[in-house]
Amino acid sequence: MKLYLWDQAARDFCKKFKSYENTPTVLLVTTVNTKSLGGNLALTSMSSSRVFMDYDVQPTINYFGWLESNPQSAECVNAEVVTKRETLTIAEIFDYIKQGSTKEAFFECTATIDDVVHGSTWYYISCRGCHTKATKGPTSLMCSKCGKVNIDGKPQYRAQISVYDNSEQAVFVLLRDAGYELTGKHAAELVSSYFEANGNQGVTREVPIPEALISTIGQKHNFCVKVTKHNLDGKSRSLTVTKILPLDTPPVIESSEGNHNTAAAEETFETGTSVCEASKISVDSAEGSQRSCAIDEMGEAKRPKCGM
Repeated sequence: MKLYLWDQAARDFCKKFKSYENTPTVLLVTTVNTKSLGGNLALTSMSSSRVFMDYDVQPTINYFGWLESNPQSAECVNAEVVTKRETLTIAEIFDYIKQGSTKEAFFECTATIDDVVHGSTWYYISCRGCHTKATKGPTSLMCSKCGKVNIDGKPQYRAQISVYDNSEQAVFVLLRDAGYELTGKHAAELVSSYFEANGNQGVTREVPIPEALISTIGQKHNFCVKVTKHNLDGKSRSLTVTKILPLDTPPVIESSEGNHNTAAAEETFETGTSVCEASKISVDSAEGSQRSCAIDEMGEAKRPKCGM
């Protein structure tokens, strides 16, 4: 069972935990409330909750002594239950954000796509090395993170979709591989196909939302979403999608590489709130064709009709 600590209880826990030279073994939290999160029973702290560890009070001292005499009991804990991503509804994810937590977190959420958000570019041009948004220099593309100039840009997904479940509606932002997992097509492939179909007429145009994205409207998926610092700071309600899993399959533990790649993209885009300076940038310098795109201010999501 998971225990959620909020506000003063969370601050007390952090203060006590950091004060111990060795990692505490026993935790006692008084006055907790039961709550169902994603269909799982959990414990949550209240304003009257108090936190004690190891030798703080007699009950923890007694339990600590019992645990030392029965070490096999600790082996009964199922680590997978503690470390796997929880499945929450959209409303429960927003509740997590509203609780005032300062910890970024990953959750799974099953939702139906209601629309693809118009008014914002569905892709950006990245550095092929670190995937950070490329910027236009005097004569070529540059990467502010790598410090390289004259880089070869690559289109990457940054599409916004409006989704809903039985509890709430939200805007999800598909970054990079998540877009490919949804559509089965890479952003670079879709951009290239558009320019090939339109010839020189498409060189100075913004590539419209492709049919590969539009055709996903009405589909139901299991999304792995990340609650970012921008969500916790109240700057954005849009949630970043890191993976898309088939429905009714065991969750996949987030890899450190995956987290790193997502973080790299988020260094450039403050999901749901950043206004990226519009600029025309070269896509394929090898062919000598000037292809450009504008990274526009994010538009308002079309609000889906409630009710399923």
